[in-house]
Amino acid sequence: MVRQHAGLDRETAGWGSRDVLDVALIDPQLVVEVAVDVARDGAGRWRHPVRFHRPRFDLSPDAVPLFGA
Repeated sequence: MVRQHAGLDRETAGWGSRDVLDVALIDPQLVVEVAVDVARDGAGRWRHPVRFHRPRFDLSPDAVPLFGA
């Protein structure tokens, strides 16, 4: 199953850059746990790097709500 995401085909590179990146949406196969800072900029991007914590083999991608939902 491929989840539909509207309007996410291009994204800015982030802080200090005016580069625009192409975004390739994928079919999720694995759930991972990450550590994030709560600070986000006006566009909703994390202000600090997201850090990988561990894979969550006990969860399926369909069991996790979409970001922002």
